[in-house]
Amino acid sequence: MTTEQREAEEPRWLDKEETATWLAMIKMITRLPAALDADLQHNSGLSFFEYQVLAGLSMQPDRRRRMSDLAEFSACSLSRLSHTARRLESKGWLYREPDPTDGRYTLAVLTDAGWDKVVATAPGHVAGVRRLLIDALTPTQYKQLRQISERVNDAIGNEPCAGHAKPTVC
Repeated sequence: MTTEQREAEEPRWLDKEETATWLAMIKMITRLPAALDADLQHNSGLSFFEYQVLAGLSMQPDRRRRMSDLAEFSACSLSRLSHTARRLESKGWLYREPDPTDGRYTLAVLTDAGWDKVVATAPGHVAGVRRLLIDALTPTQYKQLRQISERVNDAIGNEPCAGHAKPTVC
């Protein structure tokens, strides 16, 4: 193997600043959802993911959304969403029905009880988001964070996720 071939195969290692950035970001994306999850569990008995699902439905004018769209919104697989939907159905907070415009799809529909749960939970959740993220940053910083997050999400695009044969939302 020539030196040129070895150099071509050698990864571009992170420098000190890049490593510090990477480790800080990993720590944040691990700890922030865990902290929000703990707040939600303590204050409402919902997990962060369950709240995302209910909130994703509550944001729709008719409180309904295709399961595939809800999975994309919630950044999860259809399988994970289906398990969660089953749990939320058992609590009376949502139900599923065939999409009347295209029977190949299933809709998740937020019930009145589900709406009430979101309305009761949202103030505490927003307070946690403010305390842990928004108020920790300046307006310029949280705008930059949004731009950075959008750029990274665009770079991820349709990258295949672990355990999935084709590109999908994890």
